[in-house]
Amino acid sequence: MARILLAEDDDSLRRFLVRGLEAAGHDVVDVRDGITAVAALEAGPYDLLIADIVMPGTDGIELARQATGEMPALKVMFITGFAAVALKAQCMAVSKGGKVLSKPFHLKDLVEEVETALAA
Repeated sequence: MARILLAEDDDSLRRFLVRGLEAAGHDVVDVRDGITAVAALEAGPYDLLIADIVMPGTDGIELARQATGEMPALKVMFITGFAAVALKAQCMAVSKGGKVLSKPFHLKDLVEEVETALAA
């Protein structure tokens, strides 16, 4: 079981992802924006950060920078409804090769990517 910080501004998607990740056996702390996520880092440690790239306040890329600065071993995944190809290089640099999932994605795919990231 991993401890995951999930930062997603879409309430219904966030609740759906929390249920799916908890069903897969993970402990999930969920927040609705980057500013709240930065504050939630103090409640760490976390094994994985899953961050929407575009959020109010602190965006997912800046959140990942701050999170990995505080927890260098933290694994990072990004989710986005925007052009992941255009953002991929920037995300990869911040997350040390973390995955970028484009919305919409299947919950099964997210859970598989989480397991892969945690095993790496």
